[in-house]
Amino acid sequence: MDMDGRGAVLVTGGSGFVGSHLVRRLLERGYRVRATVRSTGDTAKVAPLRAMQEDFPGALELFEADLLADGSFDTAMSGCRVVFHVASPFLMPEKIKDGRRDMVDPALLGTRNVLAGVERTPTVEKVVLTSTVGAIFGDYVDVRSMDGGVLSEKYFNTTSTVENNPYHYAKTLAEREAWATEAAQDRWRLVCVNPGLVLGPSLTPASRSGSLFLLDELFKGYFFYGAPDFSFTTADVREVADAHIAAAEHDGAKGRYIVAAETMTSFHDMARIVRGRHPRAPRLPRTRLPHWPVRILGPAFGLTQDYIRKHLGIRFRVDNSRSVRELGITYRPVEETVLDHYESWRRRA
Repeated sequence: MDMDGRGAVLVTGGSGFVGSHLVRRLLERGYRVRATVRSTGDTAKVAPLRAMQEDFPGALELFEADLLADGSFDTAMSGCRVVFHVASPFLMPEKIKDGRRDMVDPALLGTRNVLAGVERTPTVEKVVLTSTVGAIFGDYVDVRSMDGGVLSEKYFNTTSTVENNPYHYAKTLAEREAWATEAAQDRWRLVCVNPGLVLGPSLTPASRSGSLFLLDELFKGYFFYGAPDFSFTTADVREVADAHIAAAEHDGAKGRYIVAAETMTSFHDMARIVRGRHPRAPRLPRTRLPHWPVRILGPAFGLTQDYIRKHLGIRFRVDNSRSVRELGITYRPVEETVLDHYESWRRRA
């Protein structure tokens, strides 16, 4: 798709961790951007977007939209050729009181409302949806039954439920809904970006979303006596933003794209990376915890035995080759991502 200077694009959730990076990258590439936020009156939250409006005069418009309100994206979407649907709540598990209300409804109904707007907006040619690797697997143990035990785009999460891992469940339902909606028409095309745990520098103030504070417990010293053997598929927020733009610009882009480093990174790896640059960083663990204390003490920290069994000590390889080959993504070293994430956290903590 030749996007040079023609037609505006819409970014839902423009004030979020990924959304704000995407808006900035689009503006730098010369796009006219419309971004939706929950409230333009939330000055702290929209401050980074207001700053972008000053840096790129006339190129960025902000609109209020509510994921749960039917028709609320229509005005912002009018005349747009591409819709980047990024908005979706991300909460730490302990902040989720009601999985359906807090996670499933905003993700599923939000996607439904955005796509209903797309159906009513004849200019839209492509929708790029921010999904997650959590729409591919539920628990780490699921990946063991994939070809070669490698995570790839071929699979859908079938094990998560609203009680067990409501975030992954919500994103899986939303992505399946999007594919079903696309299949029922032939005017616009859908591409999904499925990132791992998104890390890196934040353009936005600390928010309730938890993305910047996912490593809060590690950095604050919860694991001072040793890092439990949990690992993560990681993605740099800048690569995630670039993948969205490439998915929109490349005519050949289709289907789902995992955006994540090929190897997982553990809490211990992250602590080692940060201490390499900040040798006096307080409270970071120097050792790995053996598995047995985690099994014994985990439940006191809100980890069920079931969760521990399906995640502790499990690592797998990630097949990110489609993102490299078809979207042209170059993955920066995880050290850079983790250090930038830590610096961002330190400035806001």
